[in-house]
Amino acid sequence: MSVQSVFDSFTHGAAAMDGRTFVKVCKDCKVFCKLYTTTDADLIFAKVKQKGAKTITEPEFEQALQLIAEKKKIGFQELVSQLTSAAGPVYTGTKAMANKFHDDKSLYTGVHAHGGPSTKDDKVNDLSNLLDRSPADVRGTKM
Repeated sequence: MSVQSVFDSFTHGAAAMDGRTFVKVCKDCKVFCKLYTTTDADLIFAKVKQKGAKTITEPEFEQALQLIAEKKKIGFQELVSQLTSAAGPVYTGTKAMANKFHDDKSLYTGVHAHGGPSTKDDKVNDLSNLLDRSPADVRGTKM
């Protein structure tokens, strides 16, 4: 494996890498130590990227690796071997826990306890059911 293959595996074949992915490379390949922290990773990323850019390319990634090797006081090839020995990106997810009041329908209240609001009203099917055309007196009250 080479630096290019490490870059491609973490960027999924994209031409550029953002700061979050750069820190993920360092974390997943176990590059962080007392001499090199996540703050240092952000600073090195900001140093090698172009002014105004939000991502780095592969040559800038290699330049960042050289700065990391200097910061950790190890050789560049030793750092590359540490990166290439990693299996690639590590993805972890969390499983959502059950929400008591959302998932347990026996705890529903009001309209929702009886199946929820209806979108169909059986009483109103035309205008004659909405209007009251019964006779009224002069004041407008019903007789």
